[in-house]
Amino acid sequence: MDKTTNPWPVPVAVDSIPDSGLHVELEAPAAVRAALAPVAGLHSLPELKAVFDLKRRGKAVHVGGTVEARVGQTCVVTLEPIENRICEDVDVTFSPEFQAKAGGAEGDVHSVGHLADETDPPEPLVGGTVDLGAVAAEFLVLGIDPYPRKDGAEFAAPRADLAGEHPFAALAALKKPPDASQS
Repeated sequence: MDKTTNPWPVPVAVDSIPDSGLHVELEAPAAVRAALAPVAGLHSLPELKAVFDLKRRGKAVHVGGTVEARVGQTCVVTLEPIENRICEDVDVTFSPEFQAKAGGAEGDVHSVGHLADETDPPEPLVGGTVDLGAVAAEFLVLGIDPYPRKDGAEFAAPRADLAGEHPFAALAALKKPPDASQS
């Protein structure tokens, strides 16, 4: 992913991760937040931070941590600007050898470093690096509420005027009462 599609490149070479693991704390600069906000469908992105712990598992890399942000959105009820907090847990494994197991059941996917009890297959590890900026941006987008509401805002559907004509009044008039003689 280049800088035009990823405004926050933070590559970490797998070979640079010590056996004891690597702890990384990131805070997006203003220019990065300004570039990410419209991509994520936000009015503003006043804060974006990420904390990651990377651990090698053979040729694979496990990334765990948290992405936190303050996001400027529009309330879907009042259309007023609002600010929300996001806190997304990150738990993803990257593997260079992700492949379908030959001879396995249809849809049975295995790879090096993929544990049998994991529910998601690993992400592909391309070029021997993990881009933590891209991971943070992805989890930011996943954490955004698609229908944000201002506290206390409730949608009230318009009430139908029950005393006046309604759209199906003509059909109701055509409805015949049940004929008792056909029983």
